[in-house]
Amino acid sequence: MKRAVVRWVGGPVLRARPQGPFMMREAVHVGEQRLLGEVIRVEREEIVVQVYEDTTGLRPGIEIIGSDRLLSIRLGPGILGKIFDGLLRPVCDVAVSGPYVKPGGDILPTQSFPFTPAVEEGARLEGGAILGHVQPPEGPRQAILVPPDLNGEVEGLVAAGEYPEDQPLCWLKSESGERQPLAMSHYWPVREPRPVAQRLPSDEPLLTGQRILDCLFPVARGGKAAIPGGFGTGKTVMLETLAKWCNADVIVYVGCGERGNELAGMLEEFTHLEDPRTGRLLAERTVIIANTSNMPVAAREASIYTGVTVAEYFRDQGLHVALMGDSTSRWAEALREVSGRLGELPGEGGYPAYLSSRLADFYERAALVRTLSGQTGSVTLMGAVSPPSGDFSEPVTSHTRRYIRCLWALDAKRAHARFYPAIHPLQSYSVDADGLAHWWHAEGCTRWKELRSRFLILLEEQARLERMARIIGKDAMPVRQRYTLLCAELINEAFLRQSAFSKIDRTASPARQAVMMRLLGQFLEQSEKAIDRGVTPETIQQTPTFRRLMRMSEEIGEGEWERFSELSRELDRALNALEV
Repeated sequence: MKRAVVRWVGGPVLRARPQGPFMMREAVHVGEQRLLGEVIRVEREEIVVQVYEDTTGLRPGIEIIGSDRLLSIRLGPGILGKIFDGLLRPVCDVAVSGPYVKPGGDILPTQSFPFTPAVEEGARLEGGAILGHVQPPEGPRQAILVPPDLNGEVEGLVAAGEYPEDQPLCWLKSESGERQPLAMSHYWPVREPRPVAQRLPSDEPLLTGQRILDCLFPVARGGKAAIPGGFGTGKTVMLETLAKWCNADVIVYVGCGERGNELAGMLEEFTHLEDPRTGRLLAERTVIIANTSNMPVAAREASIYTGVTVAEYFRDQGLHVALMGDSTSRWAEALREVSGRLGELPGEGGYPAYLSSRLADFYERAALVRTLSGQTGSVTLMGAVSPPSGDFSEPVTSHTRRYIRCLWALDAKRAHARFYPAIHPLQSYSVDADGLAHWWHAEGCTRWKELRSRFLILLEEQARLERMARIIGKDAMPVRQRYTLLCAELINEAFLRQSAFSKIDRTASPARQAVMMRLLGQFLEQSEKAIDRGVTPETIQQTPTFRRLMRMSEEIGEGEWERFSELSRELDRALNALEV
């Protein structure tokens, strides 16, 4: 057994004199409490260890024990529907001592599940193959996977029945004759991406139910998006909304360094939310990793890798997974603090020079893939960023923008005006949008690309004209400019604004979004003809049909297609009847 003796303690960082060959990223246990740590530097006569728990009371002379494996987490059917800390240790009665997680509590409680084998004795299994399935009493059916780094011939398969998740279900005999037991759960290093057969181009959006995202700034399944915004702009609320309404099979929510009372409120609400897809609790298909700002700072640094490893595990079962990270700025601050204790030279903003590469390591694990078992699965990453004072030029935001394909920029002015979602349409973008146009065409919105471009141009014109209106007054502006402002206001209020409290409009299906886009496109065409005839924008604004169009998101719900058709016919009649 490898050992080391601590000779220096500095917060979560220890320096120790090794008595055996330790390796980089090896998991270790420190002291009598067996505090979990990781080797982050190896020198000739010294190792540096990062400890993921409170190091109060540690002193020189304490012993460190090596584990001979990389920092890993146990993946299995028992993690779905649970709440964990940053190293996948359960935050529940079995692991909590008073208000805090027990030191050294790194073992998940063992559960039993009804297992149904999907292979026969004598079959040849490769890494990532499906060994069988389990159906928990609560939550969806899950596949049991062969670890990606194992393969062999099945020997001694158990019959269908209920078994503990750490009990061997079969044995694989390798070509060398070694027999390897396989259970429902297995370990995997958090910093090592799980292998796949092939990365696939994504041609389908991750639907969120939010029109400004799905129609103007869509993210592809297996894509990556960032949500930067200053304090109070609604990042956490936005992520909670995405978790509830997006069309992912599994939700992984990583609360990284957030305030404890805020995260506690989110957990209290989240555990009672109804899943709109099944009618059961949303928590049954959710994994929550809660690492608050008062928890050990080093564990915050590891929490996003833990979250994405969990997401990849469910992806390998052929599921579509959405991971929400709130927030990567708090993760970067933890990286900066540990880097300072290591005595590393600071880079921009005091962050370590490797901040950019660490962000790349995280975001590049998003993908739509063909799994080792031949199925299709995906991990879509959505990370919140909390730039100080809302400054998008600070290092975390600027480096993040290099690795994402969608930016959903939250605006403080919109948030303070109670405009939800408070996403600024001129600071946001989507590189995935062009590749998703044909999907919308197949859904019946054949003019999606044209209308999206028209909406964005109108919103850009609105920003320019509003500056002019503040100087000369709106009434003094030419008719065409007043008409542009009217159309932009309609798009903002009737289409981009959604109320999270509205039972009708808190989410919108692709079909409803498409018909609303078509109606607005119809208004733009018909009203422009009326303006050409000499009708004023004020006359158009005062028609009852305009007011109905402005309120359609709140008044016409899902499936009420005849009411949309009626509004379309009324729109034609009203605008064609307008005279000078």
